[in-house]
Amino acid sequence: MNFYLKYFIIAAGLFGFSGFFALFGVYAERKVSAFIQDRLGPTETGKYGVLQTLADVIKLLMKELIVPAAADKWLFMLAPAIIFIAVYMGFAAIPWANGLAPSNLNLGLYYIFAIISIETLGILMAGWGSNNKYSILGAMRSVAQIISYEIPAGFAIISVVMIAQSLNLQTIAAQQGILSHEQSKFLGIWDVSATGGILSWNIFRAPHLIIAFGIYFIASLAESNRAPFDIPEAESELVAGFHTEFTGMRFAFVFLAEYSMMFLVSMVAVILFLGAWNTPLPNMGVVRLADWTTGTAWGVLWTVIKVLLLVGVQMWIRWTLPRLRVDQLMNLCWKVLTPLAFICMLVSGVWRLWVI
Repeated sequence: MNFYLKYFIIAAGLFGFSGFFALFGVYAERKVSAFIQDRLGPTETGKYGVLQTLADVIKLLMKELIVPAAADKWLFMLAPAIIFIAVYMGFAAIPWANGLAPSNLNLGLYYIFAIISIETLGILMAGWGSNNKYSILGAMRSVAQIISYEIPAGFAIISVVMIAQSLNLQTIAAQQGILSHEQSKFLGIWDVSATGGILSWNIFRAPHLIIAFGIYFIASLAESNRAPFDIPEAESELVAGFHTEFTGMRFAFVFLAEYSMMFLVSMVAVILFLGAWNTPLPNMGVVRLADWTTGTAWGVLWTVIKVLLLVGVQMWIRWTLPRLRVDQLMNLCWKVLTPLAFICMLVSGVWRLWVI
């Protein structure tokens, strides 16, 4: 019984974290957008407007759950749950610190990449089930976008896997710091196994992984439907995209999934490229900064800081760059990112054989 209770507690904790981050993310996005646009953002509800998102949740809880008369009721009602659950289950294999992960899967990276793909099915169900031309247009755009950008994202991920020789996220994380059991070289030249810190992160283990990180980050924006890849929502032409007909908590679950997805794809980027839970501080002679700032509590701290920085960049991009047209989005994917990602994958094979 205690065995199962532990898993229920972990599941509830992850759900609570998703909800808390969505509240924080919506508030942060409002304040970031206000700063960029020289506004104040929320100010009236609580000190500095910090209770605004909580007020929004209460409002959504009080809204009626309307099902359009012409909608496919089962598809319509199940879609928000499938969209959220697909993202929520991705957190199961994410390591937060050394030895601290809900589930330490040998195929953790493969599991995450597979499970979040189910979100596409939920989005298509939402658009089709709504029986609304704007919703189905938004859903078809989103499906085409996500499936297309999964290809360069997958190649970029494989580039790291070929260097790390593992799909276990804890193993990939451990290789990027002073706890690594194998030699780590900065750009394949300088042995930094004992130095640790930022010099041993995957993004610096090989020059082409810097490009692979850029490709993955751009593709992750598209998979999260974030600007400049937010054409599935495109309020100027589609009202709100695939979730136009949703009200109340069904609408809330769609956006809970979006902000959870922002955190999840950023966390995968941190684990694969940016040192995971390892410290950015190196050992320098007798000043053993890497040794002093490595541990479970430190690991959680470094992970959260890195992920929040990437989430901040996602918000910054949204309120800086204009939305792409559909043809521009597909050109970028198929003519630029996919060939580059494929080259990175080939270079990783050569690098692993001849340099490492």
